[in-house]
Amino acid sequence: MSELLLPPEQRYASVINQRRNEDGSELSILNLGPTHPATHGIFQNILLMDGERILDGESTVGYIHRAFEKIAENRPFYQITVLTDRLNYCSAPINNMGWWMTIEKALGIEVPKRVQYMRVIVMELARIADHIICNSVLGVDTGALTGFLYVFQFREKIYEIYEEICGARLTTNMGRIGGFERDWSPAVWSKIDAFLEEFPAAWQEFENLLVRNRIFMDRTINVGPISAEKAMSYGFTGPNLRAAGIDYDIRVAQPYSSYEDFEFDIPVGKSGDTYDRFCVRNAEIWESLKIIKQALAKMPEGNFHADVPEYYLPPKEDVYTTMESLIYHFKIVMGEIPVPLTEVYHPVEGGNGELGFYLITDGSRTPYRLHFRRPCFIYYQAFNDMVRGQNLSDAIATLSSLNVIAGELDA
Repeated sequence: MSELLLPPEQRYASVINQRRNEDGSELSILNLGPTHPATHGIFQNILLMDGERILDGESTVGYIHRAFEKIAENRPFYQITVLTDRLNYCSAPINNMGWWMTIEKALGIEVPKRVQYMRVIVMELARIADHIICNSVLGVDTGALTGFLYVFQFREKIYEIYEEICGARLTTNMGRIGGFERDWSPAVWSKIDAFLEEFPAAWQEFENLLVRNRIFMDRTINVGPISAEKAMSYGFTGPNLRAAGIDYDIRVAQPYSSYEDFEFDIPVGKSGDTYDRFCVRNAEIWESLKIIKQALAKMPEGNFHADVPEYYLPPKEDVYTTMESLIYHFKIVMGEIPVPLTEVYHPVEGGNGELGFYLITDGSRTPYRLHFRRPCFIYYQAFNDMVRGQNLSDAIATLSSLNVIAGELDA
């Protein structure tokens, strides 16, 4: 049997014995995960250790694999949205909007400008929530609990906005083909305004706690670095790629939902280390705030959904009172309306990078094939390469700064 096919414990045994015979020193094997609290998810890293220093490692994935792509082949398009919620659940509305846009591309549906701007607002709120979680938890993993407790109240305020829009907070199942289920209430707009007024000062205080904090800098600078070339070869996207110096952002490279209407910068780093990843996400939060303010200022008039009765579920009160709505409701739910034979790919800029949906239809009410391009699954492959030669404490900070979300890692 090839040595590469052996479990890491067996492959490392020869290295351990060789070192013991050479100088009497002892190497050890350490399981980091799958239930270690510092991994923030159910995944395992088998590390070969020389004291505190990591000589090699191997990652194991699949602990919460739920076969989402296979399940999707047996679900109508509407029922797949709840699966997207459970990918990166820290920014579920981005997943939802990406899925609706994929279906709309397949069906050739043009949504109103107002819907596109509303989607931009909710996606940028989700990005802010995602980065709040990542950067505040990185502070916790390096010994700074205060910032985490302080800024988490604003994640709750974002969740309250979600709740006003769709009734859910974490796994949102937000939106419909062609737009939203209902128009946003005055409470949604007032909560967004309140968030934009209160959050910037708090986020500035959070940055002041950590950005020039000597302990935090010592724990993150030159920790878990990756070069631009290596990041590209691994398929990095999102903040982790931009931290390495590559200014690639789907919102600019392949604009969707009218992102071309907004002015914003793409923050980039230089060394691709933990500190740069932290700083890039901090800067992206400020850019997201700029985008939301522009969307509010330029919000077009119009309807909150496209005029596509063949695919957009009618209001329930109309279903109970008019025959036409009842017929459309029945045909949509039962899959009586044909879907074009097509093959599409639609990417969006998720909280962790390029979240893509590759959809093949065969004319039935369910996908023939659906693949989720999950950024966490792609860049987690580089983790052991990034921490080789570093200390165990560095591995914790590196993993935290990559923001590996278990639900997105194992679909």
